[in-house]
Parts: sequence; structure tokens; C-alpha cells
Amino acid sequence: MASGRGRLLAQLGFFLVQNPFLHHFFSGRIYQGRLKHLCTPGLHCHSCPAAAFSCPMGAAQSFFAGVRYSVSLYVTGFLLAVGITFGRFICGYVCPMGLVQDLLYRTKTRKFILRLRWLRYVKYGVLAVFVIVLPLAIRHEISGMGALWFCAYICPSGTLFGALPLMAANTGLRGLVGGQFFIKLGFAVGVVVLSVFILRVFCRVLCPLGAIYSLFNRVAIFRMACDKEKCTDCARCADACHLKIEPMKTPNHAECFRCGKCVQACNENALNRLHIK
Repeated sequence: MASGRGRLLAQLGFFLVQNPFLHHFFSGRIYQGRLKHLCTPGLHCHSCPAAAFSCPMGAAQSFFAGVRYSVSLYVTGFLLAVGITFGRFICGYVCPMGLVQDLLYRTKTRKFILRLRWLRYVKYGVLAVFVIVLPLAIRHEISGMGALWFCAYICPSGTLFGALPLMAANTGLRGLVGGQFFIKLGFAVGVVVLSVFILRVFCRVLCPLGAIYSLFNRVAIFRMACDKEKCTDCARCADACHLKIEPMKTPNHAECFRCGKCVQACNENALNRLHIK
């Protein structure tokens, strides 16, 4: 699979698979059929008018907020299966939010390298606090249910694919906008602006789903591999990597989403992006 254009075509293809109801963007309807009982592997709002599937992070929060036990079994099994099989390959090829950031980064502007250091751990905090702890700990007095905190206050996918299209198509929704929406809109605008200048800033810093998949990158069935016999330590792969990972040393780094630039840069064909363990 070629880098660049080939990966973009794959991303667009997976986007259409996950969003077959594009005409709902104009009607403001949300698909509520049987497919919504299934999760998509990427971060994609289940309230998106075009979406056929649910978001695994929304489903996970629903369980911790007190919906039902069966949700936990399904979501846990789903995330484990996807993570163990693909790792962060999902981030690079399947996730609609990843596609949005990649398209923004293609704009011809000055680019900046973000060396994560401690910032890489923020997404694990978001996962722990906003997806698990807050929905579990804070319950409504009457219903006894928790809130979907990540969806309500942070998720840019929910804003870009869900809230804004629905508000554009349904004028009545605009009058219901409050302070909570503007907090979430602020996150989305920040992600959009930063994504023009910094590669995958949301995926690398804030995404709880990326945090989960990163835990499996080193043990995934489909993984990166470096043939040490072919590798000449020329470091072309490291120079080509926009994340400043050294693929010849850590081909399955937790932040690698398999973009393939290192594979393309290697003249010795020492790197394999889809090596099967």
C-alpha cells in the first residue's frame, strides 16, 4: 500500500463505509437503525447525521454512567480485539477524526514539530478522568445516571460531525445552545487551528481512543517491523518521520499510526508497515 495518496484514498473509503447516510446532512436526521448497536473502530460521533455506527468512547461512557452491564462486555471485547489486531493502524487509516486532521495538515502553511515528552500522557488522563471516573462518580440525583463527560465537553468529532451539522439543518436547535456547547466548540476550534500547523495534535495529546490503541501498538498482530540485516542505520526513516520517532529502533512506538513515510524513505526496504507477528 503506497504512502500519501494511497493512505488518503483508504481513509476516504473507510469514511464512506462509516458514513453511508450523507444525505442526512441536509435533512438533519440521525440514523437510528440496527447498525447503531455496533461500534466503529475510530472516534466518530454516533450523533453525526451520516453515521451508521456508534462511537466506542460514547458506548464506554454510557456503561460507566450506568446504562447496562452488557455494554461493558461488548465495548471491552471490541476495543481489545481491534487493539490487539491493529494497534494504532486504526488511527492512521480508519478514524474519521484522523482524516480531518490529515486534510487540515495538507494546507500549505508553515509546519511545527511537536515533541510530546510529557504531553503524550495527557490522553491517558483524559481517558481515565473524562471517560471513566467522572461518568462513574457523578450521578444525577433523580435518574441516578452519570453524564457523558468526554462527549459533552471535549470531543471535537462530536462538534464537527454531530452538533454543527445538526444545528445547520435544524434551526430550532440553535436556540438551545448554552455555555457547555461553547466550551466544546472552543476545543474543536483549537484542534482545527492547531491541526493546520501540527500533525495529529488531537490524536497525540487528547484522544482517549488513541490512548487505548497505543497500549497495543507493540503487541498488535499487524505491526511495523525493521529487518536489522537490511538496515544500514542511515536514519532516513527517522528524518522522514513527522513525529520524530526512530523507526529503526522503535518501529512500534506507541505514537506511530503507520503513515508509512519511513517505509517510503528507506532505500534498503528494511521496514515493513504491515508485518504479521
